[in-house]
Amino acid sequence: MPRLPAAHPSSASSAWPTSPGFWRSPVRGPWFTSVLGLVLLGGITVLFVTGLLSYAAYNPDLASVNDKTPDKGLLGFYLFAWPTHPYWLYRLTQGVHVTLGITLVPVLLAKLWSVAPKLFALPPARSLAHALERVSLLLLVGGALFEFVTGVLDVQLDYVFPGSFYPLHFYGAWVFFAAFVVHVVLRAPAAVRNARRMRAGKGREEEAGGAPDFPLVAPRPAAATVSRRGALWLVGGGSLLLFGTTAGQCFDGPLRRTALLAPHGGADPGSGPGGFQINKTAASRGIGARETSEAVWRVVVAGPTGTVRLSRAELLRLPLHSAALPIACVEGWSTGDQWWRGVRLRDLAALVGYDADAAPDVLVESLQRRGAFREAALRADQVRDPRSLLALEVNGEPLTPDHGYPARVIAPAVPGVLNTKWVARMTFGDL
Repeated sequence: MPRLPAAHPSSASSAWPTSPGFWRSPVRGPWFTSVLGLVLLGGITVLFVTGLLSYAAYNPDLASVNDKTPDKGLLGFYLFAWPTHPYWLYRLTQGVHVTLGITLVPVLLAKLWSVAPKLFALPPARSLAHALERVSLLLLVGGALFEFVTGVLDVQLDYVFPGSFYPLHFYGAWVFFAAFVVHVVLRAPAAVRNARRMRAGKGREEEAGGAPDFPLVAPRPAAATVSRRGALWLVGGGSLLLFGTTAGQCFDGPLRRTALLAPHGGADPGSGPGGFQINKTAASRGIGARETSEAVWRVVVAGPTGTVRLSRAELLRLPLHSAALPIACVEGWSTGDQWWRGVRLRDLAALVGYDADAAPDVLVESLQRRGAFREAALRADQVRDPRSLLALEVNGEPLTPDHGYPARVIAPAVPGVLNTKWVARMTFGDL
């Protein structure tokens, strides 16, 4: 009777993810993981900084209506008065934040794939340093998936997650970045060392030998279908594709039509003076034609000397000024510069008892009945900026209903949600 070949001694144990033999891809290795890690080191740092800047731009310490993340405590240590110069500042920082985040998705997924064996390695901890690394790795993976998933869903306007996006993304970012810093401190020296070894032509031979210093290398690798450099080209190609179909939302002209993954940024806004991107329509916010009609609508301006009620016709008789400003949204898309014409906010403050050069903060309330940011506040420096307007016209024509008719706020360098549409009341003074 012929003898059956003996089973490989590790075949049974290799059936489980906790066994190194389970992971057989020849692509995994310290050089591949290190290159991806170094890319993410720079990219995620930029994402974190621009994310904090985005939150500061909302002026969350100014008024409770702006603060979508209450009880942030020490996490708000960095907040500062958001400037009005340059006027395109928020368009730049948030465009970089969203575009870079989407571009890094293939890199993140490849990095998680490359370190998957470490998530199942036993024993869970061999030393205190190893235990810290494992905990940071779990928080890092969970935090990265949470931040990227919620961010992409927000960009796509799919608010399927429970609770408000702002506190979820804010707190998640701090948890993720804390784990990220710990992981970098523990692993960065090895990542740089591995990249240098490979550049010097030493890494591949050592990896082929399955040395103990390289736990990501499969002890019994399967046949290669792509080289490590080829895998990196594949990841880079995926990132380049996402960049090319997202970045256009931040530019004007033909490039905007390439933003296939941006619901608003790449959509055709039509032509004419009002032919630029709209985030929320009048109908979606519950705004009707009667309440915005010239016969009914009045804006109430309040201050220490009382209140003033102004119709649109009365506003048009006040001194009017123009400013070329974009609208930039938290989802990353922005418009080009549009020519707005209206009454300066500082001049409205002067109507209710303030010197225009000493105009204070203002709380702006909208007619809208549905959705977030039915009211928003602007800082004194934003009110005093001569480009900050209660706009009545855009590009030489009256505002359209979807762009905020009868009047909307427009101010330099602020998130789009602070450019309140369908303004009903403005209260100058202590908020």
